[in-house]
Amino acid sequence: MELRSVWCVVMTCLFHTSCADKDFFTSIGQMTDLLYTEKDLVTSLKDYIRAEEGKLEQVKKWAESLDLLSATASQDPEGFLGHPVNAFKLMKRLNTEWGELESLVLKDVSDGFISNLTIQRQYFPSDDDQVGAAKALMRLQDTYRLDTNSISTGELPGKRSFKPDCFELGKIAYSDADYYHTELWMEQALKQLDEGEQSTVDSVTILDYLSYSIYQQGELERALDYTKRLLKLDSSHQRANGNLKYFEYQLAKQQKAEAEEAPNDKAKREREKREASDKKGIPADYLPERRKYEQLCRGEGIKMTPRRQSRLFCRYSDNNGHPLYLLGPVKQEDEWDRPRIVRYHEFLSDSEIQKVKELAKPRLRRATVHDPQTGKLTTAHYRVSKSAWLAAYEDPVVDKINQRIEDITGLNVKTAEELQVANYGVGGQYEPHFDFGRKDEPDAFKELGTGNRIATWLIYMSDVSSGGATVFTDVGAAVWPKKGTAVFWYNLFASGEGDYSTRHAACPVLVGNKWVSNKWIHERGQEFRRRCTLKDASVPVCAFYHGFCTLQTAHLS
Repeated sequence: MELRSVWCVVMTCLFHTSCADKDFFTSIGQMTDLLYTEKDLVTSLKDYIRAEEGKLEQVKKWAESLDLLSATASQDPEGFLGHPVNAFKLMKRLNTEWGELESLVLKDVSDGFISNLTIQRQYFPSDDDQVGAAKALMRLQDTYRLDTNSISTGELPGKRSFKPDCFELGKIAYSDADYYHTELWMEQALKQLDEGEQSTVDSVTILDYLSYSIYQQGELERALDYTKRLLKLDSSHQRANGNLKYFEYQLAKQQKAEAEEAPNDKAKREREKREASDKKGIPADYLPERRKYEQLCRGEGIKMTPRRQSRLFCRYSDNNGHPLYLLGPVKQEDEWDRPRIVRYHEFLSDSEIQKVKELAKPRLRRATVHDPQTGKLTTAHYRVSKSAWLAAYEDPVVDKINQRIEDITGLNVKTAEELQVANYGVGGQYEPHFDFGRKDEPDAFKELGTGNRIATWLIYMSDVSSGGATVFTDVGAAVWPKKGTAVFWYNLFASGEGDYSTRHAACPVLVGNKWVSNKWIHERGQEFRRRCTLKDASVPVCAFYHGFCTLQTAHLS
């Protein structure tokens, strides 16, 4: 029992350090701790089972020996008890041994397991985590156009998964008044039940949710059909009987109105019906950019003509003769031309990546966004990840990374923000945004005192099995994660004006674990490294790029 107590203390300390911040679903990296926790709990549970089995084995042996003794004694009770040893042993059994057996039966061997479970339950994921993970699954379903059958059978790219609880997913959608996803998942739950799969819920319960969610989407006839199917299974269902009368009344009213329609009105209604069908499942606040964002995440709608593609090159770069890269130039690849996005291969080694993750993991906290209305940082449903900030003095590896960025870009990183390490969770994403502060956000980085974000350096610290691309919605570009590489782009023109074509997003991670690092470089300190120009962004200017002067248009700088 002492060992169990020590184990409890160790686990308590572990959770106080690594799980001080909840929102488990927003970081796969921290969710891995939950797997080890569950593994330890299973071990503890097995210990409890073995203890119970040992106790029952002792009771079983007692019962078998007494059964044999009773059978012998009952054949000739007086003759049996006539032997003084038998009489003595009867007194002993009833006075002492049955009391010991009672103590054995009443002994609770579950104390260790219950103690472990009680201590750890306070650090378990919450209802919000469960709901967040469910909504993330539905977000993936929409973004990557996955059908419920593929998800429910675990047929996603990469490793095969366990089957999700379709009814539970539908119920979570229902509680959020998301009747579109309620319908999808309740239909799948019903399909699995019809195919003979075991379930904790019956068809009547599923049909109850299903008929109402379909009615809420304006499909009276289908809602009526499912209600009738429910009543065949349970004719006394009070709510279904009430709905049946109401749906029939509403349908008759609708059919009467349609019969009296003029031809033009009928054509208009059919058109509106088709439009409503096309928009089914699309939220009211769905913006055109969202459609473009999701297309790019799927690898569709990328706007790069063959002619433009032919102008993108891979090269070895020594950054205009930088001493560090004369003998070992960096591998540079053009990812996009306007805005210019460059990828640097083999920027970080596996050991450096591991060290950065080790430093960041204990400090991961829910990522925040800047609220332009309040001017404060806040969490948001459109940014599902956790992040930590690493200063150069904390470890030589961080200092080396900062220096390497400065050597490659030619920009001063002394005024840059600390290295931000981010880990994306279930369906982890960051919807379209700008890295720089716009004119309507004059105080975006005021507290830093280093000006606006002039450039972004993004490091991919993991490969991603499926999804997780960085997409630029304004220009139709997509950059895919590749472990150890980094991508770089300027957020501001040489004039200091924001480049709105750099609006970008992190696509939801479909399968895999996405780790990235960000280094945001600011204006201060770049005065002699990237000279400012007051000319219009579309006029050729002489701008500093990577430390050398080149004649170019500002939007290519």
